[in-house]
Amino acid sequence: MPELPEVERARRLLESVAAGRVITSCRCADDEIVFDGATPRTFARTLTGRRVVAARRRGKQLWLELDRPPHLLMHLGMTGHVRTPDDEGLVYEAGAAKTDTSWPPKFWKLHAFLDDGGEFVMTNARRLGRIRLRKDPEGEPPISDLGFDALHELPPLREFRRRLEGRRGNVKGLLMDQRFAAGVGNWIADEVLYQARIDPRRAVSSLDEDEVKRLRDRLAKVITTACRVNADKRDFPSSWLFHHRWGRNREATTSDGRRIEHLTLGGRSTAWVPEVQK
Repeated sequence: MPELPEVERARRLLESVAAGRVITSCRCADDEIVFDGATPRTFARTLTGRRVVAARRRGKQLWLELDRPPHLLMHLGMTGHVRTPDDEGLVYEAGAAKTDTSWPPKFWKLHAFLDDGGEFVMTNARRLGRIRLRKDPEGEPPISDLGFDALHELPPLREFRRRLEGRRGNVKGLLMDQRFAAGVGNWIADEVLYQARIDPRRAVSSLDEDEVKRLRDRLAKVITTACRVNADKRDFPSSWLFHHRWGRNREATTSDGRRIEHLTLGGRSTAWVPEVQK
């Protein structure tokens, strides 16, 4: 699933091809599940002739700021991509098959044409993503319901610790709560907890001061490292759990030979290393 680094990559791609350009025409697939709140025809009519001011992101929510409202808000869901003819898209899981390289790619939902000859699409194979129009994206749901952006707004340690006070449940659930840390999903939460050496089942209230500091530090490190390499999995450090966590493989081990186990927390598969995480 696209998490913060993957969505940040999509934002950078849109910024490079669309900012300052006019959308001269727009095709929208006949899909009233993905297009939320208006018909696909309304989306196409609304976007045509509009100038893109900037591409913005908060957590996993991505939007194009246009020359006047409403603005185009996108959530990529489980399998969504933003693509251009020159960008092959990302593989979200280590070892997964490459994305479709045809143009326009399969399962496109929105296909925009720009005044300089450029194009971009949003694809959504499983139809779990959403495309919306918002007058004030940051001031309206779903963005207004989000917590701090885990890349740009990570609180100082004292404030981070304060935000953990009174929290119930386990630490894996906390990290994945978008009202707490916007943009953190399953693989990032597992990676952060592995590197912080914290058992994902631990109650938030049980963390001591050193563990809270490690949690915040590793959250910052994982997010910034993944974004620095533009979410290209091949460039993630070889020591990361990410490269070995997929598929509930009973024989999976970390790069230094420690056994990876899998469990289900909050309905989500969790990979962890009991020898390391206490």
